[in-house]
Amino acid sequence: MNINELLVNVIHEGFSETQVDSIEYDSRKAREGSLFVCLRGANVDGHKFAPSAYDKGCRLFLCEEKLDLPGDAEQFIVKDTRAALAVISAEFYHHPAESLKLIGITGTKGKTTTALLVNSILNAHGKNCAYIGSNGILINGVLTETPNTTPESHILHRYFREMVDAGVQYAVLEVSSQALARNRVDGIKFDTVVFTNLGEDHISPVEHPDLDDYRNSKAKLFTDTYGAKYAVYNADDEASEFMLKSFGGEKISFAMENDADYVGRDRDIYRSETALGVCFNCINKGEEIPVKLMSPGAFSIYNGLAAIAVCHIYGVDVESAASTLAHTPVQGRFEIVEAAPGKTFVVDYSHNGLSLTKALSTLREYEPNRLICVFGSVGGRTQGRRRELAEVASELADYSIITSDNPDNEDPDAIIAEIASHMKEGSSYECITLREDAIEKAVEIAKDGDIVLFAGKGHETYQLIHGRKEPFSERKLIIKACRMLALKN
Repeated sequence: MNINELLVNVIHEGFSETQVDSIEYDSRKAREGSLFVCLRGANVDGHKFAPSAYDKGCRLFLCEEKLDLPGDAEQFIVKDTRAALAVISAEFYHHPAESLKLIGITGTKGKTTTALLVNSILNAHGKNCAYIGSNGILINGVLTETPNTTPESHILHRYFREMVDAGVQYAVLEVSSQALARNRVDGIKFDTVVFTNLGEDHISPVEHPDLDDYRNSKAKLFTDTYGAKYAVYNADDEASEFMLKSFGGEKISFAMENDADYVGRDRDIYRSETALGVCFNCINKGEEIPVKLMSPGAFSIYNGLAAIAVCHIYGVDVESAASTLAHTPVQGRFEIVEAAPGKTFVVDYSHNGLSLTKALSTLREYEPNRLICVFGSVGGRTQGRRRELAEVASELADYSIITSDNPDNEDPDAIIAEIASHMKEGSSYECITLREDAIEKAVEIAKDGDIVLFAGKGHETYQLIHGRKEPFSERKLIIKACRMLALKN
């Protein structure tokens, strides 16, 4: 494709017929034939890396200001390179999103679980569905990791093209507030959009300055800009009215407390020797269908209801959806690791005070002999979370093991010491630097009837240490530790 064809919808003036072989915004990947797009991020300005891209042979630059480059560099100046990137990426890959039924899910909590439940139900009923979100990109059973919940627009369109070429019909996306604020999903037309809930999170100098900005970003998904035909929303969340005030399509509700199209009633919990979950009845149009989920808590019911409602739009009846949900775990989201009889091990992504409170409070409902919590906090940022994590664990866990969680370039022992300094007087805990050792210790001390929550890592398959992602699977390490303990005994 030549540069004239690529930029036709962002710059309306004549320029060269130079061929474009790739679009890059990482200067390390730029080469001859690349168009380098200068993106401004929270901490890094891509304009500063244009000379590096030039040195690698790149001669085409999309930027927001004139660059100091040699005369043979062609520069195309636009007001917003992020917005332009979305447009040209769709053009570069020949608009693959138009061949997919796209389901976009936004909300503070529940995006990942709801999206993966939708993915499982649709695939189980013959509707080839892909997934993009926090757990990666899943196409025909093949999982690829991504750095963001919603990848940059160029990555999105590249994978949309791969989906279409692989025969995918549907794609369910977690749409983060950052994706909406930073133009990652610009130009994409969704078929269905979903709102799970709104809470105070992602408020920081590098994300959203306040709750209003956060809420307004999410609300964009429910405007004519994204053209959805259906909106599935949580009728128990007071923010739903704000989210849907500009939506012109069909509105479909789910709830546990209010009247809705899909209502969850008669909640009950179940616990086996190694697993636990929740049961409820889904009421839709007067019909009552029992549903069993492989994860605990009222929030799991909301996620299940949302998934049922979405899949019903695409021809999967409630009873059929329920049959799939009964045996569908979600990796890293209240994931039960069945590894030792009599003991329950739970892996969850809860990494701040709010999510850890919900996780531990939910597990308390199952009346464990002891509730043990293994947790840490990310290095280099989110220092404010260390106090809240410590206070929650002190209050709600019977015993805690404070350990590493993506320490990156910060001293893990310093992070652990800071968390420990906020543990309430009289609380029971110990500090173990290596998370592998902490997992072994938790498995070793767990007794019959205990529930052990491994918080923070969730779906992640790495530990971030000194800028490098070292392979790390909490699930595998728990199973290994249980096997080793069994051999000793």
